[in-house]
Amino acid sequence: MDIEKIKKILDQEPEEAVAEMLEDVEERYGEIPYIINFMKDMPSLFISRMIYENSVMRQMDFIDPKTVELISIAVASALRCEYCLRTHVRVAKRLGISKEEMFSATLIAATISSAAVLAEGTRSLDSQLNNIKTEMADRDGNCSVCSIVSQLPEEE
Repeated sequence: MDIEKIKKILDQEPEEAVAEMLEDVEERYGEIPYIINFMKDMPSLFISRMIYENSVMRQMDFIDPKTVELISIAVASALRCEYCLRTHVRVAKRLGISKEEMFSATLIAATISSAAVLAEGTRSLDSQLNNIKTEMADRDGNCSVCSIVSQLPEEE
């Protein structure tokens, strides 16, 4: 969203600005998403959020609307937000995005989500197991805190 449009919005009465922004959302999405509808009666929050959201989601100079929706579908899938997913699937259908394209975005999200779980889990396991081994073994192989003999197997 360019600065001039933001200035125009901020110069309006809050109710006018909200009404204009709601029309714009309905034109772009073909509907008013729940969160936007929920916030419409809180003009200061609504206007600032919509300016930010429009700047990020709708005023891209480098990514076309179809790609934005495929990314939105992927992220909504990964975050398991069925509400966001429903909205972005409907918008994607209106943009002519095929079921196969949407599913491909979902598969990519699933692969990255799975990799993130593995990356975090394996690093945490390594870190914690190494910490436990270090904490447990003093010169005699006893825990320096509780004096229990370490039961961890020796590394090869």
